[in-house]
Amino acid sequence: MDIQLEKLKVIKILEETNDPLIIKAVKKMLAEMKKDWWDDLTDEQKADIAQSELEFERGEFTSYEDVMKKYR
Repeated sequence: MDIQLEKLKVIKILEETNDPLIIKAVKKMLAEMKKDWWDDLTDEQKADIAQSELEFERGEFTSYEDVMKKYR
């Protein structure tokens, strides 16, 4: 699929429409798709990530290389 060609086709369709409902629907869809994945996380998931970041900053982690040495 040539993404640039597809985008131009959509632009052309939008340019030719005078239906405000179509324009509104497209705008809404694009706005919803830009939503940050962070907003979809639960408070518990966000807390877990914050805790993981603190542990990493304190050096409390095992490197990928060390884990792989253990299983090779």
